[in-house]
Amino acid sequence: MTDRKTILITGASAGLGEGMARRWAAQGRDLALCARRLDRLESLRTELTAANPGIRVAVRELDVTDGDAVQAAFGELDAELGGIDRFVLNAGLGKGASIGSGKAHANRETAMVNAIGTLNQAEAAVEILQRRGEGHVVFISSVSALRGMVKAQNTYSASKAFVSALAQGLHAELDNAGSRIKVSDILPGYIRTDINRSVKTKLMTEFDEGVDALVKTIDAEPARALVPAKPWKAIGPLLRLLPEKASRKFI
Repeated sequence: MTDRKTILITGASAGLGEGMARRWAAQGRDLALCARRLDRLESLRTELTAANPGIRVAVRELDVTDGDAVQAAFGELDAELGGIDRFVLNAGLGKGASIGSGKAHANRETAMVNAIGTLNQAEAAVEILQRRGEGHVVFISSVSALRGMVKAQNTYSASKAFVSALAQGLHAELDNAGSRIKVSDILPGYIRTDINRSVKTKLMTEFDEGVDALVKTIDAEPARALVPAKPWKAIGPLLRLLPEKASRKFI
């Protein structure tokens, strides 16, 4: 495991992104935090630097669907903090509705943020790390990427399948080339955040437990991992193998 001293996190103003920022700040890591809600990022920066006086925290307002803005923000933050070691591509959206229900705008927005937004981030992050010759890119996908889901989760699961495929392909390409850039495809299960507020399942993990597992897993830099390992390491393969009706019991 490599000690990544400077970490960029998108979608850092709430949920898992904010949770990861708190954990890494407590470990003494320097942070670059991006999100649409700049006021929340600034409040978080004030809190984190007060609690952890030795760290640096830089923030940027960012819409990840704007590729030029992502390129500029990542470059500026990399320069400001003297080099980013790890990029956590966490920004995501969970809006959605049944296909054909008249709420296509929600599905389009989710697809744009989760798919195109992640692609924009990957382009900018890998370009920076290629120049440096090493680093770590983390794609935050979802266990929903393993199987198409229904109703409001349909477009979300499809967009996360895109994220995982992008991560896996990039990992294969860089690994084949002998690159020192590590790529991780991280698939969180149900962790209690706002994005999961409407989900009713017995498989929900409480927020603090989920964030702890997420940070520990990312720090180990696996090529691919379902988080938390229990129960998703066992359930994940079943989602691909079980008949469709049977798989719905888990997602």
